[in-house]
Amino acid sequence: MNRLLSLSRLIDWINDKFGKLTWGLVFASVFISAGNAVVRKLFDYSSNAWLEIQWYLFAGVFLLGAAYTFLHNEHVRIDVLSSRLSKRGQTWIDILGIVFFLLPFCLEVVRLSLPVVGNAMASGEMSSNAGGLMRWPVFVLLPIGFTLLALQGLSELIKRAAFLMGLAPDPTLRKDEKTAEEELAAFMLEQTAREEAAAGKKA
Repeated sequence: MNRLLSLSRLIDWINDKFGKLTWGLVFASVFISAGNAVVRKLFDYSSNAWLEIQWYLFAGVFLLGAAYTFLHNEHVRIDVLSSRLSKRGQTWIDILGIVFFLLPFCLEVVRLSLPVVGNAMASGEMSSNAGGLMRWPVFVLLPIGFTLLALQGLSELIKRAAFLMGLAPDPTLRKDEKTAEEELAAFMLEQTAREEAAAGKKA
């Protein structure tokens, strides 16, 4: 398990780096979008290439940032049922979801997208729009993004298994998030401080 946890930490490090890369893509997308709008209004000029690069950057943010979002437990959850379960029950739901849904889906997307990427690179496929861009750079983001997401799924699977075995902390807790016991302790300390302050005023 120690080796698997080391692998998990490596995957987390890789996806953290890719996630931070998307910050730059967001900035570039905003800068290009604003610049394109200004040029179009002031000089009545636009280009399909500038429009398409915005789509490419958005695709990069979405695909390269998905694993980063999973790493930091910021993805959307539907907690109607799982919120009523214990932490172990929630962890088992995560494990089953990763094994039977996330990983098979990611692997299938990668398998289906690789021939598309290969054909686009071999043919030098271009956009059908006048002045558009090559297609393969955005196509290649698809297998890369889903490979990173599958790797993060593997990492989360390892961390959840280690949690159930008592070898690792709860992987779903954010760094700044307190456990229920910590919240209760903080509440009790606050109440005690208020009572002491009230007693001091009466004396």
